[in-house]
Amino acid sequence: MSTQVAAKTVVFYEKPGCAGNRRQKDLLQEHGIALDVRDMSKGSWTKEKLEAYFGDKPNEAIVNTSSPLIKSGDVDPAALSRDELIEKMLTTPLLIKRPLIEFGDTLLCGFDIPRLNSLLGIQMPVPETINSCLSTDKCSHHAH
Repeated sequence: MSTQVAAKTVVFYEKPGCAGNRRQKDLLQEHGIALDVRDMSKGSWTKEKLEAYFGDKPNEAIVNTSSPLIKSGDVDPAALSRDELIEKMLTTPLLIKRPLIEFGDTLLCGFDIPRLNSLLGIQMPVPETINSCLSTDKCSHHAH
């Protein structure tokens, strides 16, 4: 009988090439978490699936504030209804705050370290830049 503990596996939806997502994945792996990494833009998203990740978070907390559509003002999360915002996300998944995380029955939007620590039974530190898109980041393509 093996005494080895099975690794906890998290499904991690990312934008491939995103340096911020890379830092987040590295931090999880440093703390023994296995990752099932998936491309957020290739998910078969529906309104119901996205709502399950968002819960009761306000519109401003479920969008990628680094998205050019948000930065330019073309999409104003505060001016849209929840349904209108989710419809835009279904056609432009990079508007969704990354990462989306699944662990068991728990679904999370964004990289909430205190919540992940509690959920996964680990003690990750909270680096100041973990959720930032830094100007020094070398993304595979800087279209957020």
